[in-house]
Amino acid sequence: MNEERVLVERAQNGEVAAFRELVERHKKKVYYLALDLTGNHYDAEDLSQEVFIKAFQSIQTFRSEGKMSSWLYRITVNTNINQYRRKSFKARKLQESYDELSDSQNRSFGVSQIKDPEESAEAGMIQKHIDQALGRLTPRERSIFVLRHYNDLSLKEIALIHKVKEGTIKSMLFRSIKKLQKELSFYREELVLENSNG
Repeated sequence: MNEERVLVERAQNGEVAAFRELVERHKKKVYYLALDLTGNHYDAEDLSQEVFIKAFQSIQTFRSEGKMSSWLYRITVNTNINQYRRKSFKARKLQESYDELSDSQNRSFGVSQIKDPEESAEAGMIQKHIDQALGRLTPRERSIFVLRHYNDLSLKEIALIHKVKEGTIKSMLFRSIKKLQKELSFYREELVLENSNG
């Protein structure tokens, strides 16, 4: 830990090689957390890169008495939440544009827009893996679950990362577990139905 503190001080003094060494030490942990948060390799790589860019830009704000890994986890979680919000906003805008275009085309051809609820339900039933269930959590809930159950962080450490009280983390973790149980029990019921019909 002492050696890392020295590296941090050197990085804060503008030494790029020292920062590179910090990246080498933490890149696997950050990548695996990013992978657990995003659910795929490409997004995890993008997120990891953005995390280290932000870490480089704000290394001066890191207090050396803290843990570098916790600081990087906080950046990873916050960056992921921000990316999710940006993507949701873009997706919403795209959907609105598509709906407007579809409506005008359908009106010009005299066709009403048909949305098949059975098709949507079938598409939902295909997603029966835990990653899809995790994907249904909010980014904050997912990050708390992942930090606790995939990275073995204590509730206290997670509370520090999210900058909230330990009790808040405990209730959010409970809520995310309940949501996951609900999602996965639905998938189990579907499998039982499929097997009994097949």
